Amino acid sequence: MIDLTINREGLDHNIKKARENHVIVPTIAQMQHPETIPEKIQAKLKNVGLWDVDPLNLFRITWKNEAKESGGGYQAVPNYVEIPSSLSGVPCRIVAMAGKWFPTGCHKVGASFGCLAPRLVTGQFDSTYHHAVWPSTGNYCRGGAFNSKLLACDSVAILPAEMSKERFDWLSKIAGQVIATPGCESNVKEIFDKTWELKQDPTMMIFNQFEEMGNPLWHYNVTGNALADLYEAIKRPGDKIAGACFTSGSAGTMSSGDRLKDLYPHVKIGVGEALQCPTILENGFGGHRIEGIGDKHIPWIHNVKNTDMVIDIDDEDSQRLLRLFNTPEGQKYLKEELGLDDELIGKLTWMGISGIANVLCCIKMAKYYELTEHDMVFTVLTDSAVMYQSRIEELNEAHGAYSEQEAVLDHALHILGLKTDNMAELGYWDRKRVHNLKYYTWVEQQGKDVKDLNALWYDTEGTWDAVHAQAKDLDALIDEFNDATGVLKSL
Repeated sequence: MIDLTINREGLDHNIKKARENHVIVPTIAQMQHPETIPEKIQAKLKNVGLWDVDPLNLFRITWKNEAKESGGGYQAVPNYVEIPSSLSGVPCRIVAMAGKWFPTGCHKVGASFGCLAPRLVTGQFDSTYHHAVWPSTGNYCRGGAFNSKLLACDSVAILPAEMSKERFDWLSKIAGQVIATPGCESNVKEIFDKTWELKQDPTMMIFNQFEEMGNPLWHYNVTGNALADLYEAIKRPGDKIAGACFTSGSAGTMSSGDRLKDLYPHVKIGVGEALQCPTILENGFGGHRIEGIGDKHIPWIHNVKNTDMVIDIDDEDSQRLLRLFNTPEGQKYLKEELGLDDELIGKLTWMGISGIANVLCCIKMAKYYELTEHDMVFTVLTDSAVMYQSRIEELNEAHGAYSEQEAVLDHALHILGLKTDNMAELGYWDRKRVHNLKYYTWVEQQGKDVKDLNALWYDTEGTWDAVHAQAKDLDALIDEFNDATGVLKSL
């Protein structure tokens, strides 16, 4: 359960600071149903850019933003990319919900909100005293720094030194402090070690996405329901939702699979990881290049008991396809040889590296279960290629300029050539084996209680279900907070 105990002094400070900075906090319900956001806020958003450091952009933490860089409103159906069979090589419908149209161009701005909001509106986080520390493998600290800025809070972003240049450039303008830890996406322990060091300073409050239950609360209620809305909006007669796949960064997005299972109990949920670091599949280790996902541990917030399959993706596949989708030569192949239209080719740039990996997971799941044209498999695109232009330049420098011949080969080898190797269905004891790996990170290293670890497995109603249901309690506190600031009334 998320602690919603009120700290009166901190809460009074936060209310005063929000009033001074004209901050209104959105509810989880408004993120699910942005059409319910007050008209006066919607009207003001017409003059606000998607990435502007403006408190009003808190109301763009939703999957249902219009696909516009500035002045966009809301729409009934989330933005998505449907991968045609000519590209995927499988008959089933693969649909990816796009995170590009969130502020910062990434849905992690929502996950970080889910972690910060409970402590902000209870006063446990005092914006006049604490610094919000955002340990991350890349995007989460961007979302956390952005939200902190909008909410007039000081922030510290922590991410691996080998993340893309675009992330560091952007963070240098938003975060109060940026800390680069050694290594790549797989070096999560180095991030945790830095947070232990920072914890010695009482002004540093850690918002660890790998353990904060506000992360799954947000994804279950917002991402899960958005996926369900998307399915209901685009399904054809005879179609059924067969599965959903998500690479495991913090595993927060996996909780949207929990929501899908509640609504559609037959759905298979797959978790993806890098083949170069097969922690779930083989208790393995290593480094990889699928930016935005972290390995060598099982996140505390991963509800492993609800996961049906693990799917490992070769990071070379995601790198090759990044060029296929984002170079003129690759796009020419997609248009002239596969017959894709310009709109769809444009939408393929909505896939960042981890988003490409998510789609590849869906293809492997479709092949494994021999899914048909009546089946649908869903995933999300955490971010877009905007964050990886420097990676494309690096690939061009390493391999030479891209060519149409390479586009043919990359499609054949890295999509059509995918097999059902390096993946496994998880039975009861397989899942428990994976769950038990949490002990070594969270109990031995991070000081969690083994009783709480066991509760995540044996007491799903008192843990996962209880957290998911706390959205209403959080919303009530947010409404009280907004009433106290008076900012909404004064608009």
